[in-house]
Order: sequence, then C-alpha cells, then structure tokens
Amino acid sequence: MTSTTIRGWAAPGRAALLLPLALSLALAGCAVGPDYHRPQVDTPAAYKEARAAQTALPAGEAGSWQQAKPAEDTLRGAWWKLFNDPTLDALETQAQDANQNLKAAAARLGQARALVRNAKSDRYPQLDAGFGPMRERASPASQGRPDNGPATSTTLWRAQASVSYEADLFGRVSSSVNAATADAQQSAALYRSVLLALQADVAQGYFQVRELDAELQIYRGTVDLRSKTMDLIQHRYDAGDVGELDLDRARTDLESARAAAAGIARSRAAAEHALAVLLGKTPAEFSLPARPIARVAIDIPAGLPSSLLERRPDIAAAERAMAAANARIGVAKAAFFPSLTLTGAGGFESSALGDLFNWSSRTFLLGPLVGTALSLPIFDGGRRQANLDRARSIYEEDVADYRQTVLTAFREVEDNLASLRLLHGQTTAQDAALQAATRAAHLSQTQYREGAVSYLDVLDADRTALQQQRASAQLDGDRARTVVNLIRALGGGWGLSEARVAANEAAR
Repeated sequence: MTSTTIRGWAAPGRAALLLPLALSLALAGCAVGPDYHRPQVDTPAAYKEARAAQTALPAGEAGSWQQAKPAEDTLRGAWWKLFNDPTLDALETQAQDANQNLKAAAARLGQARALVRNAKSDRYPQLDAGFGPMRERASPASQGRPDNGPATSTTLWRAQASVSYEADLFGRVSSSVNAATADAQQSAALYRSVLLALQADVAQGYFQVRELDAELQIYRGTVDLRSKTMDLIQHRYDAGDVGELDLDRARTDLESARAAAAGIARSRAAAEHALAVLLGKTPAEFSLPARPIARVAIDIPAGLPSSLLERRPDIAAAERAMAAANARIGVAKAAFFPSLTLTGAGGFESSALGDLFNWSSRTFLLGPLVGTALSLPIFDGGRRQANLDRARSIYEEDVADYRQTVLTAFREVEDNLASLRLLHGQTTAQDAALQAATRAAHLSQTQYREGAVSYLDVLDADRTALQQQRASAQLDGDRARTVVNLIRALGGGWGLSEARVAANEAAR
C-alpha cells in the first residue's frame, strides 16, 4: 500500500478510532467457509484376488480392509532391496540423485511451499517506510484565481512509515491459507508420486535389460549349436550322405538365429539407453554389463491390509486437491461480506531538508486516504456469485477425480495380484514344456546322426526348444516386472521385517 499525508488533517476522536477495532473484534472468527469432510467412497471388505490366493500373512490379517484415509507421510523405505540385487540398488540411488523429472517435481514443491508463506503473510500487518522529496506547482485555477494568474511552486520533503492490516472478519485470509497449505501438501504427494514412479521405472527398465540379456544368451547358444550342426551337415554333404536341401535348411536356420540375435541386441541397446536417461545420464555415459535375468522368488502377500493402498501418493494428492478446493469455496463466500482494512501512516514532512526531523514537522494519518475502512459489497452484476459457483464446481470435480483415483488404485492392485497368482501356474507349466522341448531337441539330434529321422524333424524340435527357452526368459521378466508393478500399485514398500527379507534372500 502506498501512503501519503495531508497537511491540516485533524486527529479523529477516540470513539472514531476505537469503533473499527471494536467491530473487527466482534466479527472476528465469523468464518463462512464450509467445513471440510473427506467424501465417502465405496470399498470392498477384501481384495477379490486375495480370496483366490492367501499367502504369507497371518490368518487374521489376510484380506482385511480399513476405511480409506490417505497416509502419505508413512515411510516407504528402499523396497527394491527385496530383490537382493546390488546393481539395482546402485541404479536406484543414482536415479534419485540425478533424475531431472524428480528435480522438477522438487522445484514445484518448493514453489507451493513459498505460496503458503505468501498466504500466511496476510495474517500480519504490512509495514512500509519511505523517504524523498516532492516538487509541486498548483495551477492558478485550483486556487480560485484567473487562469493567467500567478502560481507558486513548493518543495516538500517527507519521511514516513505506513501500516496496513486486513481484519479477517469472515475467514477470507484463513481460507486462503488453508487452500495454499492443501496445495503444498498436494505438491508433496505429487513429488512422492514422481519419486515412486521413477523408482519403479528404473526397476522395470533394469529387469527389461536383464530379460534381453537372457534372450541374447539363448540365441548366442543357438547360433553356436547351429554352427556345429552346419559343420556336421556340410561334412555329410561333402561325403554324399545328404542332399543339398538339408544343407540349405541348416544354413537358413543358422542365419535366421544370427539375425534374431542382432535384433535382440538392438532392443537391448535401446532399453539400456532409456535406463541411462532415467539415471540423468546420456547413453554415452552409461553401460550396463550383460547378465541374464534370474528368477525372482519373492512372494508379495496377497491379502494386504488397506493401509498399503491408502499410502498411494496419487490418492493423497487427489484428497488434498479436494481440501484446497473446499477452502477456496470459503474465500469465494467471504467476498459477499464486509471487509475491514485498518491503515495508518506517520512521519515527518517539511519544506526544507534541514527541518525534516523537527518535532514540529511531525504528521500522521489514521484511516484510508481514499474510500472507507469498512466496505460492504452491494451489487457487482453477479461476479461474486459466479466465482462461488465456479469454486463449488471445482470442488465437485475434485471429488469425482478422487473417487476415480481410488477405483483405479483398486483395479491396479487387483490386476497385479491376479498376474502374480496366475504367473505361478504359468511358470510351472512353462518349465515342464521347456524340459520336454529340450529333451526332444536332444533326441532328434541323436536320431539324425543315426539316420533314424530326417533333418526336418531336427529343425522342428530345435525351433520348438528355442521358442520355449525364450518364453521362459520372458516369463521371468514378466514376473519381476509384475512384482514391481504391485509394489507401485500399493504405494511403495511397507517395511517388511528383517526375517521376511532374509527369507526372500534365502529363497533367491
């Protein structure tokens, strides 16, 4: 607020000074904003998939559910350490230190917290001070003289302090603070959401590279085997034991395996580059040594209690958005009621700089220079009502978004619980298929050398074995990524006991 002083101002009476203050005290605390209550959402008594596969938890805890209430501040811990992979541990640390998306989210959180401090500043008086000269020439007409009459110029030096304070009569300031605080809490939840997404993306990208390493190892072994087979058929062809058709078939399979291996190597390079970007590095700065994926032997409890779902950061962010929208309804309602602004200024003014700080040069002003201290809105063409209607509609939208976020969270948890349950049976069947295909391929090679079967039978058995090997490697990758997805759907790790971690490591 810019304050000025007027010479000749008469000090108001004591009653006039105390009246606004008494009125502000009488009306203080009359907040008009609605009280915030978290909307109810329909929740099942237990996960559907938890009934299908009860594992690991005590019988009294499995499948239990509590009323949904975000608990975003609960510590999640380094959940990826459950995989007992030092390389993954190092990658997660690098990503959290250097990922640019995470740094951007942290900056947004800093902005939101600064806005909270900005909103809270309205609770306190605003004090300003100023010093400077003013040169003024009044026109003859303003002094009741002819337009061509004489006029004088004056110089006025001024040094003063001014104070302004808005009494929070109907909760406008407090509602603004509540809205900004909820916004900051929402930004904190969104930051944790970005962090959790980054952790999960790094783990999934890592397991994708390891899965491709396993497939590349399979194809390189296939190329070696088919090269030996090619040499054998070439030798038999030279001896006249087989025809050119077998030789061409062997060469076709060999080159096909080499082409497939090159394609997998290309996919592996792209996956490694994507992982480098997550770590905040250029692809040229990052290289991950090849290592085939190992089968993940971690069983995430199927009957998880609801507190794990409640800790999802996106649910917490949606709930805080509702709280902020509810507080802004209070801000819009407060615009319909009177506002009281108390102002004052005091200092010194004189026509000469040397006389500025004389006691006789003192001056003060109590009350607004223009307008009134207490203002009451009467007619604005429906603007305030439109703002209130908009604030209520925003709140209704945020309520719908919150409920949809909860529904989506249920679906994601159920999807991953179902995937893990079904992957158990699929992996068992795939292991049996791989064992049978490997034996069939070995038998066909032996029988071909003895002349009992044609080379076409060898090719068919070899291709089937290769297909089953790739399927097994892909299932191992799917299982690892599904575990990561489930942890992500549950909002992160949940502080498993040291005994549980040791058991998982022993199983691995």
